[in-house]
Amino acid sequence: MKKILLAATIVAATSASAVAQNNVVKVNILSPIVKTGSFFYEHKLNASSSLQIGGLFTSAKIEDTKISGFALTPEYRFYLSERTPAPEGFYVGPFVRYQNLTLKSTYTDSYNSTGTPTTQTDEASLNTFGGGVVVGRQWIFKDTFSLDIFLGPSYNGGSIEVKSTSNGNGTFDAGPLTGFGVRTGITFGLAF
Repeated sequence: MKKILLAATIVAATSASAVAQNNVVKVNILSPIVKTGSFFYEHKLNASSSLQIGGLFTSAKIEDTKISGFALTPEYRFYLSERTPAPEGFYVGPFVRYQNLTLKSTYTDSYNSTGTPTTQTDEASLNTFGGGVVVGRQWIFKDTFSLDIFLGPSYNGGSIEVKSTSNGNGTFDAGPLTGFGVRTGITFGLAF
């Protein structure tokens, strides 16, 4: 009886380690270049698809404008390989994205009588909603580590609400935060 129980335990442990991974947590290693943190959680739905949710937090500065806030990006992935099940292989991933950002622009407005500059700060909020599609490839190494590379077109549309301005007529240009763009990334993660 003890031998049968020992054999059953060994078979169960061996088969448990051979089970494909259903979840992956990842971090985009390109994000720090633009002072952003970008994190993802992917869950396998079946052998050919998964659902991923991404979170982005930023505190970047472009010229004299500081951009801070967050974005959420749900993505549905269709894995194309018949040899390897999700979440590994080539995929196509349509996604949507919501961004909530605060824009603060600080600039020199004038100089007082002693020549000291007077600085002003304008502030606005930017809320966008958009989407796109990425194509990519994800590898799972040793049933533990993931490497995911993706690229694709995106579009974000939204509105800027000016909260405060120094002279009452401040304007903000959303620049690359709205309109057509490219979503790209290289992520490393853990599969479990």
